[in-house]
Amino acid sequence: MKPSAKSICQIVAITAALIVSASAINPRSSEKLDAAETKAAITTLTARILESSQFAHHRLDDDFAGKFLDRYLDALDGGRLVFLQSDVEEFSRFRPDLARATRREGDTSPAKIIFQRYLERLEQRSVYIAELLKTEHFDFTTDERYGYDRKNAPRPRDLAAAQPLWRQQLRFEYLQEKLADKKDADIAQTLSRRSARLVQTMRKFNDQTVLELYLNALAHVYDPHSDYLGREQLASFNMGMNLSLVGIGATLQADDGYCKIRELVAGGPAARSGQLKNGDRIVGVAQGQSKDFTDLVDMPLAQAVDLIRGAKGTTVRLSIIPAGAGDAAVRKTVTIVRDEIKLEDQQARARVIDLPAEGGKTQRIGVIDLPGFYASEGKGARSATADVARLVRKLKRENATGLILDLRRNGGGSLEEAINLTGLFIPSGPVVQTRTMEGQVEIGADRDGTTLYDGPLVVLISRFSASASEIVAGALQDYGRAVIVGDTSTFGKGTVQTLVPLGRMLQQEGLTPSDDPGALKVTISKFYRPSGQSTQLAGVKSDIVLPSFTDSSEISEAELENPLPWDTIPAAEFDATNRVRPYLAALKAGSAGRIAKDVEFAELQRDRELFRKDRESKSVSLNEAERRREKAELEARLEAQKKGRQARAGAQPPTYEITLKNVGKPGLGEPMKNPNPFAQAALKAPTPATADDDDDDTTPADDLLLREAEHILADYAGLLARKTTPIVTQR
Repeated sequence: MKPSAKSICQIVAITAALIVSASAINPRSSEKLDAAETKAAITTLTARILESSQFAHHRLDDDFAGKFLDRYLDALDGGRLVFLQSDVEEFSRFRPDLARATRREGDTSPAKIIFQRYLERLEQRSVYIAELLKTEHFDFTTDERYGYDRKNAPRPRDLAAAQPLWRQQLRFEYLQEKLADKKDADIAQTLSRRSARLVQTMRKFNDQTVLELYLNALAHVYDPHSDYLGREQLASFNMGMNLSLVGIGATLQADDGYCKIRELVAGGPAARSGQLKNGDRIVGVAQGQSKDFTDLVDMPLAQAVDLIRGAKGTTVRLSIIPAGAGDAAVRKTVTIVRDEIKLEDQQARARVIDLPAEGGKTQRIGVIDLPGFYASEGKGARSATADVARLVRKLKRENATGLILDLRRNGGGSLEEAINLTGLFIPSGPVVQTRTMEGQVEIGADRDGTTLYDGPLVVLISRFSASASEIVAGALQDYGRAVIVGDTSTFGKGTVQTLVPLGRMLQQEGLTPSDDPGALKVTISKFYRPSGQSTQLAGVKSDIVLPSFTDSSEISEAELENPLPWDTIPAAEFDATNRVRPYLAALKAGSAGRIAKDVEFAELQRDRELFRKDRESKSVSLNEAERRREKAELEARLEAQKKGRQARAGAQPPTYEITLKNVGKPGLGEPMKNPNPFAQAALKAPTPATADDDDDDTTPADDLLLREAEHILADYAGLLARKTTPIVTQR
């Protein structure tokens, strides 16, 4: 969440307070620190900032220090396959003194000792795997299953107990490659290189990299959005904040040895291509038209990102396991041309849709897609609010009887824009309450006293709607101004972070570090709705829930480690227009009836259930014949669904596109020939894909969720048209 202009002074004051609170850190005043002293100063300063500034205000005591050590172990070995239980018991000697040693002395010796043991175990694992690949005949005719979820599993007690786990994981990986129709010799070479490369890569980690891992583990004990950013991480962070970033346009994260797409950037090459979606796992990368793929499994994320990034106009080929694929052996190759992320593709846009109505008539509605709450200054400055306002005026001129605001892929942005945009739909009043870490509550309000659009309004959300989009949806729901439709709830990120440069703070103490100490991203405040409910953790719940592949609890703040809790504060004073509640039961009933009769929604529900069962089993068969049979059944089911959609495909209602380039032109022009979904790439249903999926079939064909939202809006507009002026209640 980008801070608003109003909060800049607050952040400056907070940073100043942090500098004052760091006054006890001064190990040697007015002197240049050597490398060891710099590490100690960074560590002590990080601990003190987290204690004094982080929203929870929790002292680094023995309890938090124990969690800190556990997080560091899991950061290195999240699958609990490398460290032995005997290692963990040996490391327990650090626990009694870890809090004091970290806070007062900046002692990071546990980080190095534990990392060295990690390297030893990786080497032992690599040697064992290499020997197995030389000597073992891999038979996949048994009824064995591989349990891939070891997040909470006990660690192997010793090497004798670890080796069967390593062997089973190797068999799983071997079968994955075999099902992708690779030759045994090539499989053995790939897997041998993979384990050896991991050892080689980790041995190249320098003290700074290990320190980043260690202090990130400390920051994540406080909350999932606080991070320590070393010099290189800080540079990467700043690059990501630049809208002219060149690459494929995707935010990546490490996930159990895989490089996983967390979010596609609106307007980026990946999103424009329609070939990738959130949750896809990238397992290989090739440059240009090279046939040789670099294996990314178990590669550190930073190195994987470096291989995927590249110069504008160059081609990168990615081997991926599609999101939702029940079988990790399923692979497909996509080709992306790296490009600059185009600002115009991240801006608001709209469509006019002429829906069929009773008596051969049509009902005109408008849809506004807003990927983010953007704001820029200077020449050519753009504002999400100003752009949406232009689109709304155009839709009003074209006699739209209702509006849908599509926030399904909106991950946030400027707080000030979120407030101003909400103001387009209400006369005036509080939009968001922000509670600082000192407990002070500031109210962000729309104060212009005017309403640009006062008609029927539906807000379409998903689990990917986060931060600023949750503020807008929550405020419009509190005011009774809009029907919230979509996934069960939004993501649930109701916190604000600020970046604290550590070098500046050390210099305030008269200390000159030997190298750039980086920065600390720390949580400083929480958001609350006008009603006083926090958007943190709970998100904003839909008034009408639609079946969706994105509606998974795994896509939520609650799934992150140590999220801040949900809570409430007193409600602000505002006028709530009771426009939604009187009609909600009828709208729900109408939607449920349509969904029950819709063949594509029925297919979606069946696929969701299969996907749920696959995920809940947390295991996969190691029987090759069974896996090939499952793959064949999957391909047949998908092909049948594709043919069914083609057979059912009828003429879509006339749809007209409105962009910021043509918004000022008279009329609507010609209808679109193929009105593909706005959010097709980012929110494409993660149905299990097949290796030969050529992506020529847009799934769902006409965006089921948006189509149902259109019908809900049409029903809502009709109900409002037949009713008297809504009742206004005081709060």
